[in-house]
Amino acid sequence: MIRWLLTTFVAVAILSANWPWLRKFGIGRMPGDITLRMFGKEYPFPFMSTLVLTMIVATLVKLL
Repeated sequence: MIRWLLTTFVAVAILSANWPWLRKFGIGRMPGDITLRMFGKEYPFPFMSTLVLTMIVATLVKLL
């Protein structure tokens, strides 16, 4: 359980750091992705995108 929590946290950190580039591909626009705008700054929390990408990577790793 701790591994999945750590993996999800790392994936959220990576997605948040690459937010402007990933928005071009539709990541971060799924239902469940949250974007907070406070004090003229945007804070993305791509929860659903993280789950979908984690499932895709896990499936690919199992197949290989």
